[in-house]
Amino acid sequence: MEDREKRLAVLIDSENISTKYMKCVFDEISNHGVATYKRAYGDWTSSRLYGWKEVFLKYAITPVQQYSYTQGKNSTDSALIIDAMDILYSGKVDGFCIISSDSDFTRLTARLRESGMLVIGMGEKKTVEAFRASCSLFKYLEVLAAEEAEEEVAETEEISKQDIEESIKKIIIDNNAVGKETTVGEIGSKISNRHADFDVRNYGYSKLSKFLESFKSIKLKYVGTSICVDLASAEISKDKIEKYVRDTLNNKGGKMPLPTLKQLIEKKFQGFNTRDFEYSKFSRFINDMDGIGVIDNEVISEEN
Repeated sequence: MEDREKRLAVLIDSENISTKYMKCVFDEISNHGVATYKRAYGDWTSSRLYGWKEVFLKYAITPVQQYSYTQGKNSTDSALIIDAMDILYSGKVDGFCIISSDSDFTRLTARLRESGMLVIGMGEKKTVEAFRASCSLFKYLEVLAAEEAEEEVAETEEISKQDIEESIKKIIIDNNAVGKETTVGEIGSKISNRHADFDVRNYGYSKLSKFLESFKSIKLKYVGTSICVDLASAEISKDKIEKYVRDTLNNKGGKMPLPTLKQLIEKKFQGFNTRDFEYSKFSRFINDMDGIGVIDNEVISEEN
């Protein structure tokens, strides 16, 4: 039972959150468990919430109608809070994801934690400290969205093998950061959480382990009776990349746009990927080089 994934209730304050964050929200949730409840609250008669219908269909979210009886008041708060308590008392979940930047949910999240629930909050950077502190974990939506945008992952109907590889690397890096081994079973569960239609047979394999062996950036190893997954040693050394970055900056007067540098590195070193060096963001990879900084999406050499 200890290995069972956590069952999570995902409750979204649609009046307070933009649809543009939904992909990164559900990608992040898949790292923590399985979303067994997915509900979004709002007055769907309002033109302000236009665009949510497509999101409901894509992520199988149940919309909960709450009319705005008072001008200027967020009517979704009470409906979301009541549902959260009903779900808590049902005993069918291990945790909650409250998606909102509204401080009105601070008492709710504190109450859920008092009942032993894992509480993951997600909101914009404007979210007040009290709400953030009341959650077990709090994720900034801007940070999640920026990481996704930087990776430039294209939205397609079919999941590409490259997208699957990137997701696997992120899972391994997150586990390595807390000293946890990544099992083949965990990879299978988390990829399926992100992509309901994922099946290794779509790629010509009958077993997940064989599918994973096909990635050069990933290696399989045995830990006791379990098959675990780790990152393979990068074929490109970080020292070579760092030397190239310094030489390039020197030739460009000591500074250049971050996206331009990324394109140059990818052209120079075929197959370059920051995840091979256990970084999820290219900007952090560059910023950790001695004497080089990233400010406002521009790379600057401190030596010039």
